[in-house]
Amino acid sequence: MIEINSKQRKILEKLAHDLQPVVIVGGAGVTDGVLEMTKNSLTAHELLKVKFNEYKDEKIELTNQICDYCDANLVRIIGNVAILYKPAEKEDDRKIILE
Repeated sequence: MIEINSKQRKILEKLAHDLQPVVIVGGAGVTDGVLEMTKNSLTAHELLKVKFNEYKDEKIELTNQICDYCDANLVRIIGNVAILYKPAEKEDDRKIILE
């Protein structure tokens, strides 16, 4: 997991603004399937939104659990939506360049 500063965080928030949530946490909570889907989606897109339809009171803890599993950064939680970022492992594959 890389460290992102406030300037980079703002850039990522702007990029995520028009994104639709890819992962939805429902009644079953954060299952192995949700974790794998998040990990695969981050590998493909680098930046995504996770929406909490259920477990809204535990969204911070659950988001931290997802980030730990996926080795991703939490950009921000806005309402019941978490924005996650994980840069591609190879620099040539990166879609988002943070300076």
